[in-house]
Amino acid sequence: MNGCQVADQMPAMKKRPNLLFVFSDQQSRDALGCYGNKQIITPNLDQLAQDGLQFENCVSISPVCTPFRAMLMSGQHLLYNGALTNDWPMLANNGKTFGECLRDAGYKMGYIGKWHLYGGDRKRPIPPGPMRYGFDGTFLSNNCHVDYRPGKCYYWNDQGEKVFFNEWEVYGQTRQALEFLDQCKDDEPFALFVSWHPPHDWGQQPNSTVYRYDSMPELMAMYDPEKIQLRPNVKDSPQVRKAYHGYYAMCSGVDKAFGELMDKLRQKGMDDNTLVVFTSDHGDNLSSYGYAIAKGHPEDTSSRIPFLMRWPAGLKIHRKSDLLIGSMDMMPTVLGLMGLDIPKEVQGKDLSDAIQKGDDDAVDSLPMFFYYPHWAGVRTKDFTYGRGHINHFRVLPDGKRELFKTTLAALYDRRNDPHQLNNLFGKKKAAALQEKMEALTQQWQKHFGDPGLPVEEIEKYYCYPDKSFPQDTREKGFPGRPIDVLRKAGLA
Repeated sequence: MNGCQVADQMPAMKKRPNLLFVFSDQQSRDALGCYGNKQIITPNLDQLAQDGLQFENCVSISPVCTPFRAMLMSGQHLLYNGALTNDWPMLANNGKTFGECLRDAGYKMGYIGKWHLYGGDRKRPIPPGPMRYGFDGTFLSNNCHVDYRPGKCYYWNDQGEKVFFNEWEVYGQTRQALEFLDQCKDDEPFALFVSWHPPHDWGQQPNSTVYRYDSMPELMAMYDPEKIQLRPNVKDSPQVRKAYHGYYAMCSGVDKAFGELMDKLRQKGMDDNTLVVFTSDHGDNLSSYGYAIAKGHPEDTSSRIPFLMRWPAGLKIHRKSDLLIGSMDMMPTVLGLMGLDIPKEVQGKDLSDAIQKGDDDAVDSLPMFFYYPHWAGVRTKDFTYGRGHINHFRVLPDGKRELFKTTLAALYDRRNDPHQLNNLFGKKKAAALQEKMEALTQQWQKHFGDPGLPVEEIEKYYCYPDKSFPQDTREKGFPGRPIDVLRKAGLA
């Protein structure tokens, strides 16, 4: 088969499956009832898990927004797709993307919500063309912003005009998704991506490093902050409880909106032959370990994300899966399940066969990496390892916040220490384990040709002749893939 055509070997499938791919932002795995949180109210997503597949070991392998999205859309390592950190654009014309595969297979395309792949200035629309990566149909996005309030949240229409919602952003975007589904016909397969920004924070509390999550009053009323059970790795405080209160409220708002999407599929008789996927960009530390940064760390709170699937007509499996699956694997795995060819440029694994066969041991380890600042590591079913540097905030005497870099040295036995309270890095009793995990980390770096450089070093080579930063792609094009630029410089 050439390109991304529908596979011939699907005699049991009367018609191609639809795809509804929904993802929130900064929603940790433990922020859903189906993953063991007995306090959070998420009945619709819990039902999705009960009716389909619940993945216990899904990892955002570079846990921050743009890198996750670029790996989702390209199936490539960041050194190959260009989006090394937030607001670096993903390269276009660099192998078929997720959207291009679906579009070229004849799907009615829709993308609604946060984008955050265009690079540079966030407050601009994404023009039709290659920077939409195949989403040539309905495209309604705000690119990226964090004010979700009615009258403040917005999207860009086809004329490049900013249109404000008069409702909470998630609800406005859900209404747009419902309108898209209303236009879908039974004999016309669709691929709809819905990207909600909540429960992502919207800034930090005054004179504090704890983030803000306050949401709509009706959602906040669902929880009593004094009764919320905090993670064991969090130090209690009024600011932290305020954060958990808003975070839980937004998670419940996301769940409510998801339920409306599922209701629409059922009303139209499309739920049986629609592959529904739910996940999130990355998790949220929510002050775990005293971290003042919500993401970008190897611990579960930041990197372990929900991953749920349901497709009654083609995936007749209802269980929890222990299969290791990472950000790069999502695109090829979904395409594989749908019977579509996978582009040769994809570096992630097609785990569709392992899923169908129930082979939860198909993957031994996942690479983990971060470039601003730089750290690298690896994750297995039992252990998490990372070394390098991470960012941190502190509050100065004048109330201003200062960002600084600190050392990361992490090694956790998650089977015996699920909340990662006991760091084994540098401990004599874990010396052999640490050596093994470091060897695995280096093997993954060698596999991708990763020299282990931070963004500030890569920028010295990955830039334009005038030394400008490769954000605004519209006028200048691209300087090339980071890996090729580093190879040319003899660094990879």
